[in-house]
Amino acid sequence: MALIELQSLEQIDRAAVEFLTLTGNNKVFAFYGEMGAGKTTFIKAVCKAMGVTDNITSPTFALVNEYACENGEPIYHFDCYRLKNIAEAYDIGLEEYLWSGTFCFIEWPEKIEELLPPHCVDVQIKTLSDNSRRIVVGDK
Repeated sequence: MALIELQSLEQIDRAAVEFLTLTGNNKVFAFYGEMGAGKTTFIKAVCKAMGVTDNITSPTFALVNEYACENGEPIYHFDCYRLKNIAEAYDIGLEEYLWSGTFCFIEWPEKIEELLPPHCVDVQIKTLSDNSRRIVVGDK
């Protein structure tokens, strides 16, 4: 388990680089946090640190966005908030993405926990009372 703390949004790029040093060979990440905790904002910073030049947006309505790293490798960004049931996750082929060996960043993984592979890394983003953030990175 590792801890990253952000006192302000100005520190997010540093936090994203720090996060990437902690990932090792892991490529599937489940981002937990309340609405407004900063899951999408942090994923944007991580993608930027990975060399993504695409417009990085929340996949709330599309459910999945695909970006390309600077080396051309795909990154999949999921927002499972709108999924009504696990069958919808199967319908979009989510399981195939998660086992593809490519980077997968998942917001609202609570909706699909039974599909998460054992190699998935939990990322908890917590808003503290002073509006700072604590990011806890740890294996499932």
